Amino acid sequence: MIKLYGTPPTRALRVIWLLNELGVEYEMLPIDVANGECQEDRFLALNPAAKVPVLVDGEHVLTESAAIQLYLADKYPEAGFIPDTVEDRGQMHRWIFFLMTEIEQPLWRIARHTFVYPESKRIPQDVELAKQECSAMLAVLEKHMADREFMVGDRVSVADFNAAYTLDWANEEELLKDTPNLKNYLKSMYARPAAPMTLAEGFAAMETQ
Repeated sequence: MIKLYGTPPTRALRVIWLLNELGVEYEMLPIDVANGECQEDRFLALNPAAKVPVLVDGEHVLTESAAIQLYLADKYPEAGFIPDTVEDRGQMHRWIFFLMTEIEQPLWRIARHTFVYPESKRIPQDVELAKQECSAMLAVLEKHMADREFMVGDRVSVADFNAAYTLDWANEEELLKDTPNLKNYLKSMYARPAAPMTLAEGFAAMETQ
């Protein structure tokens, strides 16, 4: 059985979403990142970078949420989450890389300098700069999603499951105020029956533990 190490509201939600969509049985193994469980030897043996999620499929160990998503979609092609044509596959990869580099990275900078780093290491000016950079790239995606239901082509793909989580993160930072296309897209993605909890729900669950 597939094992997934991680816990909401981390990027493990990206993988949980795809596993739910695929209907694949898996075992969820929570990792308490806040209390340093990812620094323990048993976890570092799986991922020396000390980050979640980690997928274990038999003898195969894979890290990085987007890579895991693509692996699962490739392993279960009958679900149709990988586009048929090389052109559409290229576009899928394009938007996944765009999301991970141009949108997620400034969001992660905001998080680090808001609550992840100790207060003595936080740089408030970088939070504002990251918000500006993220907003500029969200405007690019907003234009792309005009009159579109999905990121690529006419059916859902890995790019959409990646995008929805990333945009939910941006929404938590109140960066979608001027992007009606993205807000509508986000709402439609989280209306899917297999959608996981949102980041807000994940943080709320952590507080009750």
